Amino acid sequence: MTADAAPPRESLGRRFRLLMGCLLLSTLGNGLCFPFTAIYISELLGLGSRAAGGYFIAMAAASFAAALLGGPLADRAGPHRVGALGAAALAVGYGMLAPVDAVVPVLISGACVGVGFGLFYASIVGVVDAAVPESGRRTAFSVRHIVNNVGIGAGSVVAGLVLHGAQAPVGTLRWLYVANAAAAVPLMVAIWALRPRESAQVREEKSEPGGGPTYRTLLRGRPMALLVLAQALFAIVGFTQIEATVPLLLHDHMGVTLGWVSAVVAANSFALVALQPLLRRRLERLPETVALAAGPVLWAAAFGCGLGAVLAGDSASSVVRYGLLLAFAVVFAAGELMYSSAFYPLLLRWSGEAAVGRASALASLAWNLGTASGPPIGLLVIAHTSATGSWVALAGGAAAAFAVAGALHHRATDHRATDHRATDHRAAEHRAAEHRAAGG
Repeated sequence: MTADAAPPRESLGRRFRLLMGCLLLSTLGNGLCFPFTAIYISELLGLGSRAAGGYFIAMAAASFAAALLGGPLADRAGPHRVGALGAAALAVGYGMLAPVDAVVPVLISGACVGVGFGLFYASIVGVVDAAVPESGRRTAFSVRHIVNNVGIGAGSVVAGLVLHGAQAPVGTLRWLYVANAAAAVPLMVAIWALRPRESAQVREEKSEPGGGPTYRTLLRGRPMALLVLAQALFAIVGFTQIEATVPLLLHDHMGVTLGWVSAVVAANSFALVALQPLLRRRLERLPETVALAAGPVLWAAAFGCGLGAVLAGDSASSVVRYGLLLAFAVVFAAGELMYSSAFYPLLLRWSGEAAVGRASALASLAWNLGTASGPPIGLLVIAHTSATGSWVALAGGAAAAFAVAGALHHRATDHRATDHRATDHRAAEHRAAEHRAAGG
């Protein structure tokens, strides 16, 4: 793609801005409550750690089942219906958690929230794709990633301010869950209003028995299988590490104060917002598989900045040490944008319109697997290694993700070359047939 071919920012349109505005409101609502749910159930409601654990188990199990069922349903009924239903389930689940005082309603609430997340993530790729032209896909999914991060972060800050010095924390938290439930309603309405534009061919494929490719069919395609594996690895070695492992590594192994830990995390979020418009055109010029492989390369460089801060030690000036930690946050954010601009456009292209829901469900399940296993792996590493060894191990994890993304790039390149050869062969046969007919 040339510079002249890059679409203008206005190409994303009013539909997309409306969707992102409602998504920002919903994720801000999630940020109000999510950090405090375990404390709210176990301590403030007095239901104990088993009830809190049961909530999250019910949520995880329901999310897994809903994603598996929601993928084919989104392909047949349309992603807007499934997405709106998911947002409605989130509103019901969070709304139920506000007045509860017993274990059973807590478990039902967790199941509702899980269903909401499962259906939502099985459909949101199709919903976003329906809101933008094809030329705007890569920018759209980068913006969606930023909106998720900003919403959760801002919601957590607002909740911290609201709860600071609260005289009745239980009552205050109940109202935060009500606010979270209310924040999902505009998202439900916006998703329902954004009807996907389907071709006659896609409608015909959906009407056929089976409703398009199955999960097994999708995973038999080597590029799609590698893409799903990459999704799980990116969650394990990248996103969960900056959220769970790196803050503990900074504080416990490097003596970084909590204030600076917060500053590094905030710098990562701000960098996402600042870098997206700066990198937008460069990202659009990169082939998607190259951009995807560049993500873990940048993460390895970011972890190298962290290693540099350790090696600099206390003898180096604070400017050098903390400058390297801020560089870590910024370079890591650049890797996140590489991922978000490439992963879902590849998923859309390789799944085909008739199987976007199933492909989205597979990506969601891979992500859930990664986010569940990533923090324990990272915490195990830093518990048994020094600060230097921990940063090296994190960089090694990024190298493993790069290996999968590199294999994906080569497989996709070989697949395109095979398609081109087959096209050239069919064209040659067609020309030969025309020549024979003319000679006859």
